[in-house]
Amino acid sequence: MRAILAGGGTGGHVIPALAIAQELQKRYGAEVLFIGTARGIENRLVPAAGFALRLVEVGALKNVSLVTRAKTMFDLPRAVWEARRILSEFRPNVVIGVGGYASGPAMLAAILKKIPTLAFEPNLVPGFANRLVARRVSAAAVHFAETARFFRRAEVTGVPVRRAFFDIAGPVPSGNPTLLVFGGSQGAHAINKVVMESVAALRDRLPQLHIVHQTGERDYNDAAAAYAGLGDSIEVFKFIDDMPGFFGRADLLLCRSGASTVAEVTAAGKPAIFVPFPRAADDHQKRNAEALERAGAAVMLEESRLNSGTLVEAVASLLSDRARLERMGEAARKLSHPHAASDIASMAATLAGATGQAL
Repeated sequence: MRAILAGGGTGGHVIPALAIAQELQKRYGAEVLFIGTARGIENRLVPAAGFALRLVEVGALKNVSLVTRAKTMFDLPRAVWEARRILSEFRPNVVIGVGGYASGPAMLAAILKKIPTLAFEPNLVPGFANRLVARRVSAAAVHFAETARFFRRAEVTGVPVRRAFFDIAGPVPSGNPTLLVFGGSQGAHAINKVVMESVAALRDRLPQLHIVHQTGERDYNDAAAAYAGLGDSIEVFKFIDDMPGFFGRADLLLCRSGASTVAEVTAAGKPAIFVPFPRAADDHQKRNAEALERAGAAVMLEESRLNSGTLVEAVASLLSDRARLERMGEAARKLSHPHAASDIASMAATLAGATGQAL
């Protein structure tokens, strides 16, 4: 079996794609090739994971200037042609689009060559690349049931996340309440700023509160200065490598609501306050957060409403109600998908005609 995974740009696209690729290798002995662009994070993560990577040249169409959009439209036919040439050389049995810049051209090329295609869509509202091919792909693997309506044939598989998140054991035993704040590997400046401004008020409302704050590189020095003198009641990090371990210690999470974060939150069964990134394409982070809020698993606090007053009230009211936190955690866990990578790999194998080749 030969499979291409196309797309990338951010960790939210690339990390699940790597999990799918590893599952294809493990279960089907698949030969896997990635297609990405020169500026995406796939250039670092894909080779590090031991997979081959080919590049096409294509830019963004969403949330960019008219000049950039025009250039991308001009480059798109060439990108499709480049992708078609890669497909002709590699001769895949299936092409899996994971969203991001390279996904659209590669999936269009596969459709033109009549190669089976599988779209992976982790957000509630599909990104531009997946919307472009939604009605023409062979099948789709989605995270939210509501997303299935965009595709001809879709299955709810969830988003692959590290097994360690599923191994987190239930609510934190009663003790000092712990708030974990993070905004992705680069941090989230708006969240960081308000948390720094709110520390005194949070400690007034919750004197025993312990805060763990991953700031990212840019805001680390300011946060360290703001927390100076507060002793070990606050831990501040540029980056956290063992995120599942810190999830396990937390009673409540304060974070963005990208697809991978949402999947990790549900896998861990943790209650969360989501602050969606307001400039995300198609406002997909807000849609993701709304879906968990409707299920009773999270609270959404939009960035336009984020200030010291609203943050302190949201955190204090939740951490003062342990029964509600437990209900939210249980609701989150019900939305998790522990077999996502395996299910997506099975769909790809079926499309490729390789179901009898499982190892």
